[in-house]
Amino acid sequence: MSDTTQATAGDEPWSEYAEELNQSFFEAFEQNMQMQSEFLDSWRESFGESNIDETTVEGMAGASRAYEVWMEAAESQYELVAESLRGEDVDLEEFRDLWLNASNEAFKEVMGTSAFAAATGQTIGDMLEASEQLDHASQETLRSMGFATEGDIEEIGERLVELERRQHAVEQKIDRLIELQEED
Repeated sequence: MSDTTQATAGDEPWSEYAEELNQSFFEAFEQNMQMQSEFLDSWRESFGESNIDETTVEGMAGASRAYEVWMEAAESQYELVAESLRGEDVDLEEFRDLWLNASNEAFKEVMGTSAFAAATGQTIGDMLEASEQLDHASQETLRSMGFATEGDIEEIGERLVELERRQHAVEQKIDRLIELQEED
């Protein structure tokens, strides 16, 4: 029994140390969140005073709202960790759900802006232009190597259709001539 008493007495300094360490972590975490929030507020104010177009301002506001969603999730995580350290039963799925919901909400905040739409449109336009340039380069490479290109094959197809149309017209004329000759 004295071994148990010694083990419990020996755990007391460790518990105090762990408690101090946890307290320091939580204080640093809170201070970090506060500093980030202040930075974001000053950043938002500085852009609000300059002559930036509406789309950019809206995009920055969406990013700011997304950041706030992340900070709220971080605060909620902080509370869950604190509950866990107090010995309360905290389900790990709560952590997962917290961050999944925060991700969805943050993405909605950013993707719902006209700045996101403009950036997406610009990216798609750039990709289409790059694709056209790649297609052109491929066609030129094939042509320089003596291979038929897609354009060449399409042209041959169009010529074949035209030849079939002409052949059909000639056959109809021949059929009429034969009919006329048989009538005579």
